[in-house]
Amino acid sequence: MDATRNRMLQTFLDLPRFYKRVISVAADTVFLALALWVSFALRFENLQWVPDSRQLWVFGGTILVTLAVFVRIGLYRAVIRYISERALFMIISGVAVSAVAFMIFGFLFQAMVPRSVPVIYGALAFILVAGTRFGVRALIQHPGKKLKEFVIIVGAGPRGMQLASALGQGIECRPVAFISMDDAKHRSLINGLPVYSLSHVEKAVKNHGASRVLLALEDASAPRRRNLIERLEKLSVAVQTVPSVAELVTGKARINDVRDLDIEDLLGRAPVPPRRKLVDECLSGKVVMVTGAGGSIGSELCRQIISHRPKALVLLDISEFGLYSIERELSSVSVMGDLRVDIHALLGSVTDRRRCEAIMRTLGVQIVYHAAAYKHVPLVEHNLIEGIRNNVFGTLYSAQAAIAAGIERYVLVSTDKAVRPTNVMGASKRLAELVLQGLSADQSATCFSMVRFGNVLGSSGSVVPLFRDQIRDGGPVTVTHPDIIRYFMTIPEAGQLVLQAGAMGQGGEVFVLDMGEPVKIADLARKMIHLMGLEEFREEDGSGDISIRYTGLRPGEKLYEELLIGNDPRGTAHPRIMMAREASLEWSRLELLLEQMRRAADQFDCGRLVELMLEAPTGYQPNHELEDLIWCRKITDTSQHSGRNPSGQQGGAVIHRLTS
Repeated sequence: MDATRNRMLQTFLDLPRFYKRVISVAADTVFLALALWVSFALRFENLQWVPDSRQLWVFGGTILVTLAVFVRIGLYRAVIRYISERALFMIISGVAVSAVAFMIFGFLFQAMVPRSVPVIYGALAFILVAGTRFGVRALIQHPGKKLKEFVIIVGAGPRGMQLASALGQGIECRPVAFISMDDAKHRSLINGLPVYSLSHVEKAVKNHGASRVLLALEDASAPRRRNLIERLEKLSVAVQTVPSVAELVTGKARINDVRDLDIEDLLGRAPVPPRRKLVDECLSGKVVMVTGAGGSIGSELCRQIISHRPKALVLLDISEFGLYSIERELSSVSVMGDLRVDIHALLGSVTDRRRCEAIMRTLGVQIVYHAAAYKHVPLVEHNLIEGIRNNVFGTLYSAQAAIAAGIERYVLVSTDKAVRPTNVMGASKRLAELVLQGLSADQSATCFSMVRFGNVLGSSGSVVPLFRDQIRDGGPVTVTHPDIIRYFMTIPEAGQLVLQAGAMGQGGEVFVLDMGEPVKIADLARKMIHLMGLEEFREEDGSGDISIRYTGLRPGEKLYEELLIGNDPRGTAHPRIMMAREASLEWSRLELLLEQMRRAADQFDCGRLVELMLEAPTGYQPNHELEDLIWCRKITDTSQHSGRNPSGQQGGAVIHRLTS
């Protein structure tokens, strides 16, 4: 029976649009005639009543006028399977005109039309015309509802209502209940769906068999959002969110563009509040340059800088695609927001001092944010020379170019891995800090400052997108060590910190963020597994979906990262930004060290470079052997052929010390 009904429905749905409209008009003609006859039969309490000739003329005129009105208001253009509640008002207005026409024709043809008959007719016509349309819609959608995934919407405000309406018209998800942050709405009905309080979210998921929870909270609900995430994490359902109001207003997303949880939700702490006035005073009307502008941190800095309306924004990057992408995005933002900011996209490397100075002088740069760096720990370990050239000498040459070009402020984006580093990336960033500290003490024209923060969620190389891809692929999720912990922040938060601290710099300071408690990477992986509706695999009973596999610490990786070298940080005007008290190196000694490192890099002597980093006041304590891929291959090949180290005894001694 169901198969026959479905075939008939499908046959009707496959008809050309013209034939469907003809069927609708014919059906309405029958329903209107039936409503007219029944209204008289009910009034006279006689089911055998037959209209006379004048009443037939009234019937005909009323039906023709009603059909004409229905055509005029667009009722026959509405697609029945997607018909909305707005069609009810169209039908009400059409039936009202029909009832009035009924009375007018009764008067014109001098037919007997009792005063109560038009009222009865209007009610019957509405029931038949509207009821059949919504009945057909329900019939068409009923088979699809069985196949839809049941979802619960958290948020019974305007955004939640819009999402429920959008999903109801779709083919994938069916909303079955609301969760309201307002307990007063508990046990009520909204759009025919029951509303539960947050404390009953587990009951709602169980009662309705929901397999997914969609967050449609208003922006003002952010503080309670974190408590909600902690509660939902315990349920075996996928948790996703809908776009923010800003994305909806700007047209970047639609209300039914459901996606995985924002990274801010996984972070689980309040972001650093910005002080816009301070940054405005620093950037407004200035020519600002960002190195590494195509990277994750550099591009976010550009997005935030342009909102402060600088005179011009200079983008420098060695990556053509990254530079093209951020230049196109910022140009669009400038035009749409009527910001009138000149965007200059320039290809180049920070290791080319003459190129940097020429750019700064020619374009009149006043402020530089130096975000260009190689920051992926294992890659820098395997490419030691390039890591040092880019991170150390790129900072040195761009800073010297800034002094020569008369730059007002130069801000270095640093990392928590510069504190007591165990890897080349961290040691190179600490050396970069020492370079700026030395230059700051050696001159006063350019204000140098450094901003140090932890891991950035969502940046290139971040664990969050890696874990998300691994979970979608069925696992396992790879974590280096069960006890490894990290400080985390979001990309926008990192950008805000750099701008805030850079505006506060007086010369030579190292700013760090009070980032709260560190996050255990294994716990972050478990949270992501649970919030994607899955369970961690347990070997003892063989239950669960996604396993967590521990791969061991990578070369240069530490269990615990730190933000401060000393233990006596000073406060600043910003409650969440501290200033570190750290040792520096006078410029004459630092200059000699840098010259020795430059010669070693030119000679491709990795052993000598490591030795110089060990001698420098960086706190560098490697926990692994030297990992540079080319250097190690040359050492192996030379040892096999001649038994000698190609760079002499010094480099070999360093390698022996590292491996012992």
